[in-house]
Amino acid sequence: MTASSNPCGPALLRWSAQGVPDNWTRLAVAYSAGADSTALLLEARALWPGQVVALHVHHGLQSAADAFEVTARTTCAGLDVPLHVAHVRAMPARGQSPEDAARVQRYRALADLARASRVGVVLLAHHADDQAETLMLALSRGAGLPGLAAMPGRFERHGMHFARPLLEVPASALRAWVEARGVLFADDPSNADTRYTRNRIRQALMPAWDACFPGFRPMLARSARHAAEAQGLLDDLARIDLVSVGEPPSITALQVLGRERQANVLRHWLRVGWGVAPTTAQMEQVLDQVAACRTRGHRIKLKVADGTLSRSGGHLAFDRAGGTAPI
Repeated sequence: MTASSNPCGPALLRWSAQGVPDNWTRLAVAYSAGADSTALLLEARALWPGQVVALHVHHGLQSAADAFEVTARTTCAGLDVPLHVAHVRAMPARGQSPEDAARVQRYRALADLARASRVGVVLLAHHADDQAETLMLALSRGAGLPGLAAMPGRFERHGMHFARPLLEVPASALRAWVEARGVLFADDPSNADTRYTRNRIRQALMPAWDACFPGFRPMLARSARHAAEAQGLLDDLARIDLVSVGEPPSITALQVLGRERQANVLRHWLRVGWGVAPTTAQMEQVLDQVAACRTRGHRIKLKVADGTLSRSGGHLAFDRAGGTAPI
């Protein structure tokens, strides 16, 4: 089937041409009822008729959430697209932002809904503006390559395949198309709240970049892809080094490696095994202690993210409250 004038069309066709999960017979669209996910849902339905379901997560964080669900139900009924809704209470834990809490709950709910709906992949409507904002946010925090890689186009979470086929499509193109079609969609009032850093980037930095560098969004998306490719190579090297240093890492085996490779393999071990990312200052402390650990009585006990990195015999050990790795 050829793509329509919907800007999602070419992007979806490129995504499907790159290969889809082997077990998929139907796909799902994470449908917030906003303009972006509405455009994605309409084009997915057009390209794969009868194979698309919509998944909506009601976060319960704002009064407008009820209206989002009503819009989702109305639009899906008009399109004859099955809609599955999950209600979650995304209350942040201590030290966790409301946005992070909502994100964690959303992905878990989407994965559960997708499995119950017997779909193989969930499409997300993140677009070029979202990718640019993510990269700008990472730059402002002094992030390394994992942060500069921004949002991946494909990933797995909670045992489910997710994909972001629209990362090079501008938000303005999606909204303009939906508005021209006269399709019902909802606007999230929280997007105007400048208490959130991402909204300040959207309202202040993005227009400034537009004025200085028209058409910059695909360029930032390209930079994020380059960072992701470089991080992939570092991950390959870390897996090789992890074979030699072992799990948990041997201190003497780490000392054979250069400082940069020590940092790379330890970051990989902590990220993959425990889901944590040490700060630059924390990693520098760890590397200093690894270098100084030349006697049997040398103790290592350092705070790293939400846990403690310590010496256990001739190896490093990571412990956190509860003592378990994340699911």
